Amino acid sequence: MTPGARLQAAIDVLDRVLRGGAAERELTVWARGARYAGSKDRAAVRDHVFDALRRLRSANRAGGGGDVPPDEMDARVVLAGLLRDRGEDPAAFFTGEGHAPAAISLSKVADEAPEGVRLDVPDWVLPHFGAALGAKRDAVLGAMRDRADVVLRANAGRITRDDLIVALQAAGWEARRHSLARCAIRVPSGARGLAASPLFRDGLFEFQDAGSQALVDALPPTPGPILDLCAGGGGKALALAAKGARVLAHDADPRRMKDIPGRAARAGVTIERIETPEAIAPFDGVIADVPCSGSGAWRRTPDAKWRLTPERLAELADLQVGILDRALALARPGGWVAYMTCSMFEEENAAVVARVLGRRSDAKVARIWSCTPLDDADGFGLHLIERTA
Repeated sequence: MTPGARLQAAIDVLDRVLRGGAAERELTVWARGARYAGSKDRAAVRDHVFDALRRLRSANRAGGGGDVPPDEMDARVVLAGLLRDRGEDPAAFFTGEGHAPAAISLSKVADEAPEGVRLDVPDWVLPHFGAALGAKRDAVLGAMRDRADVVLRANAGRITRDDLIVALQAAGWEARRHSLARCAIRVPSGARGLAASPLFRDGLFEFQDAGSQALVDALPPTPGPILDLCAGGGGKALALAAKGARVLAHDADPRRMKDIPGRAARAGVTIERIETPEAIAPFDGVIADVPCSGSGAWRRTPDAKWRLTPERLAELADLQVGILDRALALARPGGWVAYMTCSMFEEENAAVVARVLGRRSDAKVARIWSCTPLDDADGFGLHLIERTA
């Protein structure tokens, strides 16, 4: 595919996302119908779409589309504005030749951009980020406009971090230590082919953000069983099991755990999936990695920030309260609950913990930890809670 054809494909995908489609799903649908597209073509189209979603409001404005809701934007204007903001000439891509997009005429933009446009977030979330981040708000949101590095977790049960770095470098990847977590390795953004490498197939590493790894590092050594209550794909369960912990996994939707057996086998660990945690409770530790807005991970899932609403944020907080209540009931006296989110909003972190512990006398917060993209990680929050009785 030519650069212009790649851009046209990205316009087609982005248009469907702006009309309500999920970015990952729309990219998959396009790739299945574009058998002619090679791996580099698919990667380029994906990069165009995700870069546009990270900078959606500013790109639309730079293209002359003004400040309108996403569902009123023109994907052609957004992609042209993104190129213009990068210092590239849109006319070099919008040629109308072959499969390239038709020529486009862009108006000049002279006025100063409003805060939400400049920071590329919906206006209504600015006070929420301000309350959580204070003076760091603009720096954090600015960092979230850019692509995140690829971060790996060395499988401590099979290889040391330093030995894995040497192996990755020998195979041609730039790799270096990440300071936030013990097994974390940073690979510059755009690294391709890692999932197809023998190192991955042999279970020597997993893909996991450094902040997510740091949450696991913060958990106390625990001899007895640990329950991952909202296990999903099992990333944190795998990290714990690699350290020798006995981990059991549960999810309200068991289908989300379908990849755990294969991932565990590749990593050389055992993770038991269970349907009814109450039947075998209590547990020495319970991880409650709750469903959330994902506001800390919007660099990786940028379409999510344009779908979130105030009503959905309130619904999530109520759901999180219920899950934390359940997690505390599953932990033994003297045990712990790790309440985790990939959100930077106080409404999903401290406020939820306060709502639950404010009506209980059998638990207390032992530790609070968080990180943001300024730590070269996604944004995460942890409240480690002790069951006192």
